Amino acid sequence: MTARNESWDAFWSEVSRGTTETIRGVTVAVPTDMPLIVERRVQELQDSADLDDIAELVSLIFGTDCMEQWRENGMGLREFQTVLTWGLAHASANPLTFAEAYELVEQGEGAQAGKAPANRAARRAQSKSTGGPSKRTSSASTGSARKKSRA
Repeated sequence: MTARNESWDAFWSEVSRGTTETIRGVTVAVPTDMPLIVERRVQELQDSADLDDIAELVSLIFGTDCMEQWRENGMGLREFQTVLTWGLAHASANPLTFAEAYELVEQGEGAQAGKAPANRAARRAQSKSTGGPSKRTSSASTGSARKKSRA
């Protein structure tokens, strides 16, 4: 790290210095943070099917105008969903491998409505199931009260 009396921009540039990945021939920065504008733009564009709107969101996340290049390089929809899931997870500090992102997309849990999926460990930790047998419920709490016959 640099000196304590540095500027915020210099500090944050050093802290968030990331790596790059080449995806379909396009080198992109691995997202390290979610730009605040993304959440607002997702809400504003949630009903839009315009490719320009989607491209805008992709460029906000990956910091480059890469969607058109990916399309020209033959990227398919499932592939795009996987890349978006992977990118949103990294931007939300829940990094996934490409394989984990693909698995989420296949399970229908990929990037939806601009939300990043939690990583596998976080999803497992949230599970309330212990995997063991459930405790027997007493008949007093599950049985119905007997009614007396009027006859």
